[in-house]
Amino acid sequence: MNDLKPILPDSGPSFGLTPEPATPALPVATQPEPPMAKRDFDESNVYYHLLNQVIDPETGVGIVDMGLIYHVEEHQGIVTVVMSLTSMGCPAGPQLTTDIDAILRMESTVKDVEIEVVWEPAWNPDMMNPEIRQMLFGGF
Repeated sequence: MNDLKPILPDSGPSFGLTPEPATPALPVATQPEPPMAKRDFDESNVYYHLLNQVIDPETGVGIVDMGLIYHVEEHQGIVTVVMSLTSMGCPAGPQLTTDIDAILRMESTVKDVEIEVVWEPAWNPDMMNPEIRQMLFGGF
């Protein structure tokens, strides 16, 4: 029984022993920041007020103010809308795209509407109109 030795942990108090120098940490691969949505959508865009009449049913806020519209482009009467939803499983998605199509087709110069729903970059509250975000979330 005299040959038993206490089992000491690999780390912990040294009780007077000099610790070994720390091994330098390996560099951590950083994820690149996701690209910001192309946000050319401001009040000077002819479709700004029109599309902002489409209301997100979950918040009661226009989809432009919600930050769901990333880009709108018109070429020879064909309006292309690049947008996102608040989440992939957003139940309002089909209704929003139907409403977008309907409101754009009310314009006499619009011949066709193409809507592309994208997930990159993912929507987040920072994409909202700051005044609306403040109204909905307060200081968050």
